[in-house]
Amino acid sequence: MVIWLVGLSGAGKTTIGRRLYHSMKTMHQHTVFIDGDEIRSIFRHDKGDNAYSLEGRKLNAERIQAMCAWLESQEINVVCCILSVFSEITQQNRQKFKQYFEVFVDTPLPLLIEQDNKGLYKSALKGEINNVVGVDIEYNPPCAPDLIIKNSMQKTDLSNYVASIINALKETYDYK
Repeated sequence: MVIWLVGLSGAGKTTIGRRLYHSMKTMHQHTVFIDGDEIRSIFRHDKGDNAYSLEGRKLNAERIQAMCAWLESQEINVVCCILSVFSEITQQNRQKFKQYFEVFVDTPLPLLIEQDNKGLYKSALKGEINNVVGVDIEYNPPCAPDLIIKNSMQKTDLSNYVASIINALKETYDYK
């Protein structure tokens, strides 16, 4: 099973995904966590002018998709957190994976700019950096996610988000 959490940078994908991973790991030992930023770092694809261009983002997404397919083929559950700006990748996921569940972590851009713990959006809005999705790269929310989480950015809601994903997995895939 591949659970693909998508949303803008800072939306809470990694926070929710890590909590989901820990919850799933207690029930299914063969579960891994993949984070788009960590994969960039592992492959050293987080530096240079092209790393965050559309071409660089596509390369990273394709690597992550291939890694998820490889893990799923070994019957390993994957919780994957990725910005995911390419609708063709998510459409391919539905064909490629035996069990695919897409979660859109929906956090309004003004809230992300206000919270901006990495300084990403403020730097992009000042013109100090480019290739920031939501600022100078358009972000289109996923067309047909299996679940939408309207993230309030309140830590007290985190357990409810994870529970809603697990409940939806139970309904969709008879997940135990």
